[in-house]
Amino acid sequence: MNGTAVATVLALAAGLAGAGQIAVQGRLGERVGSLEAVLIATVVTALAVGPVLLLVRRGAGGLGEVGDVPRWMLVGGLLGGFIVLSITIAGPRIGTTATVALLIAGQLVAATAIDRFGWFGFDRIGLDPMRAVGIVLLVVGAAMTLRR
Repeated sequence: MNGTAVATVLALAAGLAGAGQIAVQGRLGERVGSLEAVLIATVVTALAVGPVLLLVRRGAGGLGEVGDVPRWMLVGGLLGGFIVLSITIAGPRIGTTATVALLIAGQLVAATAIDRFGWFGFDRIGLDPMRAVGIVLLVVGAAMTLRR
């Protein structure tokens, strides 16, 4: 399987996992509290990924380089925590479908700006009319999922 195929499968799998995460985190948040659920998710992630890193990299891998990266690159962890907190709160209140739809709509709008302006070192990718229509349709569709 080539790199594009692997990336495609991983992105699809992440979407499937994301829907499950919304449902699970929402229930956990209702049970123990939203902030507590985010902390639990973070600890479980560290406990799961830590041993895999040590095994696959035969040590700490690139963790020693973290002091040399630009500080803005560390914001990803904060953004991830915010996403987990948001889905923990939103899922039980507006449902998994609406939460996923709005999350994807927001991601698409932000991703379009990142691509268009080349933020974070990415290549610039223009916004043609078809892409713009697709984004608008997705945002409208996401808004429609809020109706019960």
